[in-house]
Amino acid sequence: MAADLEEKTDRYGKLLTEALDAATIAPPEGTPMADAAADCYEMAASYLEDGNHFRDQDDLVNALASFSYGHAWLDAGARVGLFDVPREGHLFTVE
Repeated sequence: MAADLEEKTDRYGKLLTEALDAATIAPPEGTPMADAAADCYEMAASYLEDGNHFRDQDDLVNALASFSYGHAWLDAGARVGLFDVPREGHLFTVE
């Protein structure tokens, strides 16, 4: 079971890293929606940082939770149009 948790934690950390690299803010700069997108992006990046810290401490449960929460911020933002993201592939649940 520990090996499964380690694999999943590593996979979700990589997924969040790739998603952050792929997402760009969609609304025009200086608009409230762009500010909201920047906040969502910052939250996702903070959760990645937290997850990496927990991973380094061998706290896999909290690392996995952090990576999952971070990706949820990006994925939800992509669904409502805050981010331009790839429509193909495994990073986001957009059509």
